[in-house]
Amino acid sequence: MKNSNLWTKEELIIALNLYWKIPYNKISGTSNDEIKAMSKIIGRTPAAIAYKLMNFTSLDEERTKKGNKGKESAGKLDEIVWHEYKNNWEKLSIDSASLLAKLQNKPIELVVKIDEDFFSLEGKEKERIVKVRVNQQDFRQRVLASYNQRCCITGINIPNLLIASHIIPWSENEQERLNPKNGLCLNALHDKAFDKGLMTITPDYEVKLSKKILEKAKEVQYEQMFLQFDGKMIELPDRFLPDEKFLSWHNKNIFQ
Repeated sequence: MKNSNLWTKEELIIALNLYWKIPYNKISGTSNDEIKAMSKIIGRTPAAIAYKLMNFTSLDEERTKKGNKGKESAGKLDEIVWHEYKNNWEKLSIDSASLLAKLQNKPIELVVKIDEDFFSLEGKEKERIVKVRVNQQDFRQRVLASYNQRCCITGINIPNLLIASHIIPWSENEQERLNPKNGLCLNALHDKAFDKGLMTITPDYEVKLSKKILEKAKEVQYEQMFLQFDGKMIELPDRFLPDEKFLSWHNKNIFQ
């Protein structure tokens, strides 16, 4: 891509995908490693990328509906790209990954973290796995960013212990698989309990434990790991508030 003062559509697609994967309070050209890494790839300064991400805040209803106006200098092409990809999460992920691969002159599977056994595959199966992996990785980053990389129940903020949990499981609703409002940031233990229906989050955003957990009330370890959170509000995200209808579905179909 030719570097100039004017951003190209391709650069904006890459920047927009990055925008959703960085917490609002970590958009910085001086200290954010993701922005610095992207700077080297697209040939823009970290400050220029950070400023462009801030431009997007003026178009972001997740931001403006809370009374935050954001930057007012989003351009016409910014708006075109924003509306083209709004809620079209798979297209944004795949297009951005493809552009990054092209810029680095690498196959997309080398840009995306793929298991070693992937390279023995060919054709459509290979393409399918690339798309799934790109989408899963971006879903995780978007969800964790919206919760400032903290478990919404415990506040744990060690990324390796955090899961982007689907409220409606991946296999149950293809249309909402990549919707960040169908995600929760949970630590690995509570993710497993949520997945197995041993706990749920109500449409009022409260933690609710199943009888199977409550029966363990007299055991100290269950008090520490589960019982102390029963009935408490989760920490709500800065964006992508979990959809109440998704939470209701989990309450009715997964929760025991």
